[in-house]
Amino acid sequence: MYQSHWGEPTSLHPLHTSATLFGRIQGGFCNMRLLAMSVLGVLCFAVGCATTLPDTGGFESTDAVTIGAGFDETWQATKAVLREMELEVYTRDKSGEFVAFSEMRRQFRVVTPRRVKITIRLEELSAESTSLSVESVEQVYGVKLLTYPDWHDRESVDNELAVTILESVRNRLG
Repeated sequence: MYQSHWGEPTSLHPLHTSATLFGRIQGGFCNMRLLAMSVLGVLCFAVGCATTLPDTGGFESTDAVTIGAGFDETWQATKAVLREMELEVYTRDKSGEFVAFSEMRRQFRVVTPRRVKITIRLEELSAESTSLSVESVEQVYGVKLLTYPDWHDRESVDNELAVTILESVRNRLG
């Protein structure tokens, strides 16, 4: 005859009591839960929760034209066209590069904000000719895992803004 935890006589061995049996089962579930969480954590890390941002190279659409005017004239005309189009000019570098952004827009006033990033490069070919290239990239505002909210590049669907800039500069310079 065995004694229970409370000192009462019992015919069961202490290892077979319901409390001990429940404790073993519960401990088994805890171990399985710990194992499952560990495997899930390793899989998340390996599969992509903590990966770098995807390569967005090749998303841009580039249009180029040769202008029959000097570098300084073309630079001034490009600056004036960007002002007239009311684009947000982020950078203008006298070495021949502009970075500008179109106005942010949403479809139906609720969808993710979008804009177009325009990079304009001027390259002096000779004293009387300049190469003008306009690169456009669609951007979407949002959050990627492990990043702060920011603009992320997407593939360009049209190059209407780039063509308009090229035409305007060409028309301005005659």
